[in-house]
Amino acid sequence: MSTNLSAKFSESLTERGRAQSARKQRRRLTWPWILLIIAGGLLLLSALRVITGVEGITGFGVYSTALSWAVPIGLAGLGGLWSERAGVINIGLEGMMVMGTFAAGWIGWQYGPWAAVVAGLLGGALGGLIHALATVTFGVDHIVSGVAVNILALGLTQFLAKLWFAAPGSEAAAVGGNDRQSPKIDDMSQFSVPLLADWLGSLERQDWFFLSDAAGIARAAVDSVSWLTLLAAGLFVLTFFVLWRSSFGLRLRSCGENPVAAESLGVNVYRYKYAAITVSGALAGLGGAFLALYVHYYQEGQTGGRGYIGLATMIFGNWRPGGVAMGAGIFGFMDGTQLRGGGPTIHALLLVFAVLLVGYGLWKLYKGSRTSAMVAMASGVLVALWYATTDTVPRELVEASPYLTTLLVLCLATQRLRVPKTIGKPYRKGQGT
Repeated sequence: MSTNLSAKFSESLTERGRAQSARKQRRRLTWPWILLIIAGGLLLLSALRVITGVEGITGFGVYSTALSWAVPIGLAGLGGLWSERAGVINIGLEGMMVMGTFAAGWIGWQYGPWAAVVAGLLGGALGGLIHALATVTFGVDHIVSGVAVNILALGLTQFLAKLWFAAPGSEAAAVGGNDRQSPKIDDMSQFSVPLLADWLGSLERQDWFFLSDAAGIARAAVDSVSWLTLLAAGLFVLTFFVLWRSSFGLRLRSCGENPVAAESLGVNVYRYKYAAITVSGALAGLGGAFLALYVHYYQEGQTGGRGYIGLATMIFGNWRPGGVAMGAGIFGFMDGTQLRGGGPTIHALLLVFAVLLVGYGLWKLYKGSRTSAMVAMASGVLVALWYATTDTVPRELVEASPYLTTLLVLCLATQRLRVPKTIGKPYRKGQGT
């Protein structure tokens, strides 16, 4: 049946989809090009550090923090990918993350950090099951259901926090719990690659152009890294192989492209949609657990909209794991920059934005889009003037930089998207007969 499904799934793609796939094949980056782009980015950051004198641009601290904040965003985006590849929009990722943070805080302070990880997975999966029940079984509009999950998660966790963490005379209240925060969760151990981490740290301290900058950035991936970060990286790899290299993934993606064709070949569409949404919630819940473990507490409002930013990474990544990881890295970098670098680093990055906007404008001009090119290049010039005429940026802008980056990235990504064909559309068993 797997062979028949593969043939049917391929036939269900439209001519527009096949043309997009052909263009994508022609544009596919090879490893030499990828390495050249990475080297160019490092060279740009090194030059920026020298020009501006802001050491944090390529410092270990910023990139270590960026990697940590990229993990919950990436897990939320990966969760959205699972759900939407099966044809179900998951606006409820934020609520599922909230349920994950609460479950991790509740279990973690009693049984330790790894129990918190499992609890976060289960808490998010519960939110996913609620969304699946509403959208798949009862046919509720996906957006309405997702918003309802977000509201339900917020209200439920606030109520349970008062009941379990702040009850007078309870053990949780006696050890620091209150109606907005759980008691403290123990630290999760970290790992460093022996010798390599020390060597990169020594090279970073030499203050050599490019080499020290590259060492500071690379060190963030091998020094004092959480085991949960490694788990998240493994889940990205596993997602690729499950969804794109297995018959299970083929059937699941067929439910998002042409569920009627999939049903005609014996695929239980409801079961696959349930599985996808449950995994989606579990991944979002794991992202929430990471947040709780990172600060050692569950706290009300802890997710800070990262479930929605996760959706942005999914869209930016064109519903592919590699793209989601890249988007999460960008947003994590902005989070890390505002937390560890502050105003001076954000101000220095204005030069990077100016260069990228001008470069994007030149590329659009080469492609024949004169209006887009002029807008991009004019914006780049204005950003460069902003940098030249100021010494820092307002604190409010620094705090909003991750969200502004989200809007900018989505604006630049919308023209190359290939959305699953039946995403958001209601499906009832037997509708094709």
